[in-house]
Amino acid sequence: MQYSFLSDFSPLSISLCLFALMVLTYFVANRLARVKVFQQLVDNGINPIESSLLGLLALLMAFTFGMSASRYETRRSVMLSEANNIGTVILRCDLYPDSTRTKLKSYLQQYLEARIQYFQSGTDNSKEKQALEATEKWDSKIWELVARESKIKDNLAASNQMIPALNAMIDIVTNRNAEKNATVPDSILWLLFMLCVICSFILGFRHLEARNSYLISIIFALMVCACIHLIIDLDRPRQGLINMKGTQQYMIDLRKMFY
Repeated sequence: MQYSFLSDFSPLSISLCLFALMVLTYFVANRLARVKVFQQLVDNGINPIESSLLGLLALLMAFTFGMSASRYETRRSVMLSEANNIGTVILRCDLYPDSTRTKLKSYLQQYLEARIQYFQSGTDNSKEKQALEATEKWDSKIWELVARESKIKDNLAASNQMIPALNAMIDIVTNRNAEKNATVPDSILWLLFMLCVICSFILGFRHLEARNSYLISIIFALMVCACIHLIIDLDRPRQGLINMKGTQQYMIDLRKMFY
């Protein structure tokens, strides 16, 4: 699993720290602009830089939001596909004789519980590892049983139906694990944070004489940090306000197929 420094912090703590830093930077810049040494820079050199940096910030935020939203939808699609694949395999167990069907469904029930546990492990790496080990254990047992039954002539038709569905069920585990770890790179987020702070600094210079300039800075920082909170929240489907619990319910509902 790829380590991400920012993953150690919640989206709320990141956005609150950024908000405080942006407001503080604005106040510092506003004070510096009152010093005579910087007065000429305030009057002549800041306006073009301000427009360019704000435009760059908007562009980078739109790009990052699009990236996180796209990956969120991909994760959701993979989860739905896995639930459908498992459901298909459960249904095709009925193609086998009673003795094989009972054993196969017993294995599949344990496999399903392992996949549910994989999601419920959240950010606990040890529980996630246990769930993946259980997944590997039970899909191996299921494959061995189906492979053995496929050598029996009477089960040829059933095996022709079961094996493709079983392959799809096993393969999508890798896809889902890869999509979970495919988050927005830390380097992009750090660049976004840096741009936010720099823009606050530039605005502090520019709004020296504006009325309610401090209020404007707080509103600007609040809206920017709210957008960044949303971006990070979308990028972490197992925590925060935007999660996959609704989609995971399709997997939980598969339990009914065993009764």
